[in-house]
Amino acid sequence: MNGPKVCHPERSGAAAKSRDLLFPFAAIALGVALLTGTAVAQQPSQTAPPPPPANLPESNPVAPTPVTMPPQQTRTLAEQEKEQQELSIAPPKPFRVELPHSHNPLSPYRPSFVAPVNLNNSPRLENLMRDGKLYISLQDAIALAIENNLDLASFRYNLPTALTDLARTKAGGVSLGVNTNVSSPLGASGAATSGAVVSSGASAAGQGGLVQSTLGEGTYVNPFDPIFTVQGKVDHTKAQEFNPSLVGVPLLETNTIGYTTQYTEFFPTGTGIQWTLNGQRQTSNSPLNIVDPAIQLFWEGEITQPLLAGFGTGTNKRWIRIAKRNLEITNYAFELQVITTVSGVEDIYWDLVNAYEDEQIKERSLAFANQTLSDDQKQLDLKAIPQLQVMTDQSAVATAEGNLTISRANLQAAELNLKNALTRADNPTIDDMPVIPLDFKGSSDPNETKSIDELIAEAEKNRPDVADLQIGMQIQQENLKAVNNSLLPQLNAYGLFAGTGNGGPLNPFCNVAQEGAAYCSTTLPPDTPGVLKDAFNYSAPEYQVGFTLNITIRNRIQKADQFRAQLAFRQSQIAFEQQKKNIRFDVRNSQFALQQAEGRIEASQKARDLAERTFEIVKQEQKLGAKSSVDTLNAESALAVAESALDAAQTNFEKAKVDIDRATGTTLDLTHVSIDDAKSGVVTHGP
Repeated sequence: MNGPKVCHPERSGAAAKSRDLLFPFAAIALGVALLTGTAVAQQPSQTAPPPPPANLPESNPVAPTPVTMPPQQTRTLAEQEKEQQELSIAPPKPFRVELPHSHNPLSPYRPSFVAPVNLNNSPRLENLMRDGKLYISLQDAIALAIENNLDLASFRYNLPTALTDLARTKAGGVSLGVNTNVSSPLGASGAATSGAVVSSGASAAGQGGLVQSTLGEGTYVNPFDPIFTVQGKVDHTKAQEFNPSLVGVPLLETNTIGYTTQYTEFFPTGTGIQWTLNGQRQTSNSPLNIVDPAIQLFWEGEITQPLLAGFGTGTNKRWIRIAKRNLEITNYAFELQVITTVSGVEDIYWDLVNAYEDEQIKERSLAFANQTLSDDQKQLDLKAIPQLQVMTDQSAVATAEGNLTISRANLQAAELNLKNALTRADNPTIDDMPVIPLDFKGSSDPNETKSIDELIAEAEKNRPDVADLQIGMQIQQENLKAVNNSLLPQLNAYGLFAGTGNGGPLNPFCNVAQEGAAYCSTTLPPDTPGVLKDAFNYSAPEYQVGFTLNITIRNRIQKADQFRAQLAFRQSQIAFEQQKKNIRFDVRNSQFALQQAEGRIEASQKARDLAERTFEIVKQEQKLGAKSSVDTLNAESALAVAESALDAAQTNFEKAKVDIDRATGTTLDLTHVSIDDAKSGVVTHGP
């Protein structure tokens, strides 16, 4: 793209007009100084202005030519940039969020915290500031977007979110899903977001506007984390007896101390184990109790196994497989977010370049109109031209000023869009800082010379949205196995083994006189160790095996869900093929746009060259008296329009290259962006 046409872009039309008016007076003052022997160059505290031209044109104005300003500093921009980069600025901290992990047994029961959000702009931005301006190249803009763009900063949290989803499914929980919506920078144009992943069902009809999916349907999955339960109690009871002869007292008092412990665990095969231990110590005032206190101990081990519905890892690990697939989708979606952000920043950058160059064109047009007005005003003072010609010049100046005002507003809007995409937080200093682009033409793109078949093959291989839909189709296909399993009846086999121990010391208040000595004696162990021994020495065991069978008559709910899952799988197949078709169309459309942009550049270049030749011819004819200054103004205006059209065509060409890179999925390779850098938020790999 064409570079700046002048070396002093900050010069305004008003300043040029004032300079032209002061040239005659400056020449007179310089002549007087030379006659009187005044040495202007010997005054070290002042800098002499450059001498004005010897002969100022009075009736034949010429277009401004690039002015070479005297160097104020010996350092070049490259040296200044190197000096700025050598400043000791703390490097940014990479983004890193890890799942909480600790060997402390109490850690699972304490809340975990994520570090506060970093809203400071990266130091790279300060390195690009010089003399109150922001000098930025395209590669600088991409690097700043990787480090500071808020869309990327927000999406980075989706990666550990997907890991938390995987962690909860490994414990038997349900997958909560991850948001993979892709956002484009504000102000970006083109089709940078055509491959974005969007939430489905946003406009669908259902209960409360929500449409649920059969994804994940199947039998209930028990948690895989073991559960340990402990219950203890201390009880005191007084009860009036209807038949005191049964307990020996009219008011029975009991004191009970009991506990229950239970351990439960389920496995991905559907197998469940449970171990239970109950203990109790009870005393009472009944003289008919042989032992007091009475000590009881009971334990039971049970194992269950589903044989039909809920059997095997195919259905019980379905949420784990979905979470793993979602993790892959999240990584591909992050890559798509990086591509969308980089493509959007490239579009915004080329819009800035176009606005910057357009302002230069409008400034030159205003300067030429002012010079023409100044020269014609002198001719009018000499009665050489009519008043109407000066009024025409004034109208041209007003038009040029209006065009410049609009161009500057467009430039400010382009600067604002770029700053918004490259910063995390607003900074008044940066908001008001002019942005000077350093790249006016992009590098050559290898996709320009590839055939359509090669471009389509690249897109199908590289684009992350293709992989997203392919994984989604695989999830739907795997989900069919779990849904089909839920159609089966619930048949569970189980087996248990239990033991019991009873004992306690003899009741000292046992009614021996009434019941006899034989009644008040026992062979049970008198203490807790003996009771514990009897409970586990198979002296009173229990063995049991069995099954439970539940059959849902007609089974209409599960049958409908199973058939709906089949429909969803077929829809996912169609969506995948449709996406491949859309990609082919997208690539072809991008190639057509690139070819059209190339054609526009050739046409605009020819139009600009013809306008320049016309302008030069009209100037020569004006010198010969065949044309007036009005004709020269019109020719210069036509030249400015042609230059603006050429700059716009070059901008569209650069943006067309950006779009074809996005369409083929080669954006990151051609812009030298590393996914690892994008995930960490710190650019370490240069172009």
